[in-house]
Amino acid sequence: MNAQPAMDLPKSGIWLNAAPSTLQDHAGRPLVLAFVNAASVWCVQRLLEVLQWQARNPGRLQLLVVQVPRFDFEREPQPALKLLRRHGVTAPILLDAQWEAWRRFGIEAWPTLLLLDAQGQERERLVGAAGDLERSLNALCEGLAQPRDEDLRPVAETNVEPRLPLRFPAGLAASADRLYVADTGHHRILECTHGGRVLRQFGVGSADLVNGPAADCAFNRPHGLALEREVLYVADTGNHAVRRIHLPSGQVDTLCGTGRAGDPVAGVLSQPWDSPLNHPLDIAIADNQLHIAMAGDNHVWSYDLGIRSLRWRAGAGAVEVRDGGGHLAAFAQPCGVVAVQQVLYVCDALGSAIRSVQLRGDVVQTLVGQGSWEFGNADGSRARAHLQYPQAIAMGSESPLLWIADAGNGCLRMLRLGGGDLTTVNLPRRLHGPAALAVAAGAVWIAETDAHAILRFDPVSGELGHVPIEE
Repeated sequence: MNAQPAMDLPKSGIWLNAAPSTLQDHAGRPLVLAFVNAASVWCVQRLLEVLQWQARNPGRLQLLVVQVPRFDFEREPQPALKLLRRHGVTAPILLDAQWEAWRRFGIEAWPTLLLLDAQGQERERLVGAAGDLERSLNALCEGLAQPRDEDLRPVAETNVEPRLPLRFPAGLAASADRLYVADTGHHRILECTHGGRVLRQFGVGSADLVNGPAADCAFNRPHGLALEREVLYVADTGNHAVRRIHLPSGQVDTLCGTGRAGDPVAGVLSQPWDSPLNHPLDIAIADNQLHIAMAGDNHVWSYDLGIRSLRWRAGAGAVEVRDGGGHLAAFAQPCGVVAVQQVLYVCDALGSAIRSVQLRGDVVQTLVGQGSWEFGNADGSRARAHLQYPQAIAMGSESPLLWIADAGNGCLRMLRLGGGDLTTVNLPRRLHGPAALAVAAGAVWIAETDAHAILRFDPVSGELGHVPIEE
């Protein structure tokens, strides 16, 4: 591609974690200008690939992230910043709330990477997952002298995340006397009392894929949890794997996944690494099978614990809210799943929808949701109600109520099975990025992810309390 002079960033953009700058300010070093949507796991995965290249080649190039909102809540600086920080993104971030930079640079799809050379000339643009990122970045930096430390432009972080016992917790499971927390940002799983006292930690606290005893094993940004008797199953999202914790012994092993994103392979797996997974976000158990919300390929997969086989159950792969049988239906980034008798209920994040999958026949239906780009905050009948970027779903054994973490609207919603309306739970305050739910012991447990906190909601009294996680 012939070098083209790059335009500059619009002044209407809001810098979220760094002092304002222009492209000219970054001259002298190659630059990747990444147009992303932080709500999309595909955008996040592309950013992580650039960050991994940077880690292997320190100081060789600068990354600037342009966050272009899909949802209304992403136009607000703090929620937009939190979405990217959840994944460890620390590069300078510009919020393009009005899509001005998107239009100015002629961007047509998320994610798009503009590769600018040290003179500020555009050398290449990579759209989606197309192109060999490693080759392109190597070529962009070829022949450049290794920069000195003083040449590097650090991110002037403002409003940094506080040091707390939890960091962006995004997974919960609960029993009659225990609470299990996926402490996602600290790469570990905690076993707690209902009062918040930590009894055990699984994982060393740094990102890795290591099996073994609780004190030696490692996870990478774990999310969804599923508890069945003496076993806790983990959607180990950053490792693109499903893990298992044997609670009596504390031993951790891997059921499926290679540690890297890839297209899953259906069939019997003689070894866990016989099939990759692609961004598993949540799991549910039914009929001795783990049902996996696979956000990276827009499918629901099932893993048979008895014969160790992986099955593509539903989803065509396109980002759509489309009903139908099994592989003809389509999801829009499934992120949460719960099993109730012979039905899976699925949270569709980008579709702002709640879907159902009949386990006998694999027929997919939409319960709430009006389309891939339709979202809002409206209670009422299923045909009229709206959600915005729901992140989690849960159900207790005592009541036919689905509880929904409506993250984009900062609230807890309720949907009664059997044709009931969608309603908003009356809470004393707005929730900050809730991304996980569990129902047990007469309470709804909420991971208030952006606030690094766990909450307990009592449906009878209406009381919402903080669970102090204390080690």
